[in-house]
Amino acid sequence: MKLTAKQQKFVTAYVELGNATQAALEAGYSKKTAYQSGAENLRKPQIKLAVDELMKKLEDDKIMKADEAMKLLTRIARGEEKETVVVSGPDYFDTVKKEADIRTRIGAIKEILKRYPTAEADPLFEAQVRKAKIEADLLERQAKLILHPEEVGDQDDDGFIDAIDNNLSNVWEGEDKQDAADDQSSAETNGDV
Repeated sequence: MKLTAKQQKFVTAYVELGNATQAALEAGYSKKTAYQSGAENLRKPQIKLAVDELMKKLEDDKIMKADEAMKLLTRIARGEEKETVVVSGPDYFDTVKKEADIRTRIGAIKEILKRYPTAEADPLFEAQVRKAKIEADLLERQAKLILHPEEVGDQDDDGFIDAIDNNLSNVWEGEDKQDAADDQSSAETNGDV
């Protein structure tokens, strides 16, 4: 049920004043019936609901929203937000407006960057993201190996291990031949041959 204009005025006045009798007078009820009309109005469900909704809206308006906080932090970081400072001497005192000091501005910038991390602003952040992706891939592969080893098989085998195994003997043989050649050369130089 919709409120009448008089009831709406009562709701607004009651929220503003906090007194039902005064609100009834403000809304246009007579002085003789203001007390009783105010009390009756507060017992009506639709008026009580309207009062509650208006109170909630006013409370919500008092609480700073995230975008308001970000705008304030931005103004502080840019030096646009002024603060009042008392300046005094032996025979005077005055108030002046000044922009935030550098520490406060840097603090505001840090708060903004916490909410908007960027790779350009933080190379460490980019490295952490890369590391997390690699770790996630590794864990996924390990889980797949454990849960479904038959699916994994040798599909990821690029032959690297076999190549190392096959050529390992050649590497050692090559070193043995080089050592023998070095020994021969050394013996010839010393005249042992």
